[in-house]
Amino acid sequence: MPMNNRSDVLGQFMPWVGVDWTQTGVTHLFTAIKENGYQLLFLSARAISQAYLTRRFLFNIMQDGKCLPDGPVVISPDGLFPSLYREVVRRAPHEFKISCLEVIKALFPSDSNPFYAGFGNRDTDEVSYLKVGIPLGKIFIINPKGEIVVNRHINTKSYTSLHGLVNGVFPPTSLSEQEDFNSWNFWKLPPLVL
Repeated sequence: MPMNNRSDVLGQFMPWVGVDWTQTGVTHLFTAIKENGYQLLFLSARAISQAYLTRRFLFNIMQDGKCLPDGPVVISPDGLFPSLYREVVRRAPHEFKISCLEVIKALFPSDSNPFYAGFGNRDTDEVSYLKVGIPLGKIFIINPKGEIVVNRHINTKSYTSLHGLVNGVFPPTSLSEQEDFNSWNFWKLPPLVL
């Protein structure tokens, strides 16, 4: 789930009543990422019955004249109560997300990973992204204060401040720089344990 709805319970119901709890700067950041050649996938453990409301919510977010870029919205095929139980009571939305991401990954050649980075609002999102091979330094968890946490440390204060780093974190895909040695990975990933 690329944006933080600040509360799992309220995040389940706010789209129904039209309340927007998105973080400032999310549309500008994701637009810049898309402009650098990346495709966005919106993933939610919400119920299939909430698909229409979730899509409408995502694609009607407007900040300073910018909307979120287009991208597929993948939602749990489960009903409302099983989805609520899994996400709110069991606190295990990663079960659906890991399964879903693994199915998508299997559509690509085994020697490549279609997932470059992941945004979420829970530690379980980090678990999901690590499971499908996204490097820890490319997993951005937005905490309840709206701060972006990378590798369990507050890295930047907001989507807006990350936007200023977009070309380093999400270099244009037209560049052929070797990923392991770009400045973001070289300086931000923890050193290898020997």
